[in-house]
Amino acid sequence: MSVSNINHVVLTGRLTSDPDLRALPSGASVCHLRIAVNGRRRDPDTREWGEKPNFFDVVVFGAPAENVARYMHTGRAVAIDGRLDWREWQTRDGRNAQAVSVVAHTVQFLGSPSASGDGPADGGGAGGALHGIAGDEEESLNVEDQDAIALAAAEG
Repeated sequence: MSVSNINHVVLTGRLTSDPDLRALPSGASVCHLRIAVNGRRRDPDTREWGEKPNFFDVVVFGAPAENVARYMHTGRAVAIDGRLDWREWQTRDGRNAQAVSVVAHTVQFLGSPSASGDGPADGGGAGGALHGIAGDEEESLNVEDQDAIALAAAEG
């Protein structure tokens, strides 16, 4: 009997820093993002509800990575549709390390672009507009690219 696995993540949040765009040894682009997603939690002492931020590392590949780096900036609201990717490596001091990140299949800009005009047009400035960037460039990466991604993640 075959068991089907599901690995699908959908997140909305805000960028905590500007995107970090790099070129892989193959020439393909990879962009690293970090987003904050707020969750609600009840304080055990005061019993009051409050927000608790959760932080996620996101990776985007290829032409979509270049567009994300070009149009997104710290504080920008974004929706990510992708999958989780677990990796482990050995640090320079010999310790084993591991991390989970989101590999984005689709990135959507949420809300209006900034007044400086550095984002895609939203058709009249209405809030809540979506601007999507999609791609599956990751599937064509070679082994050298995968090693470079792991090294960059370990440094960051």
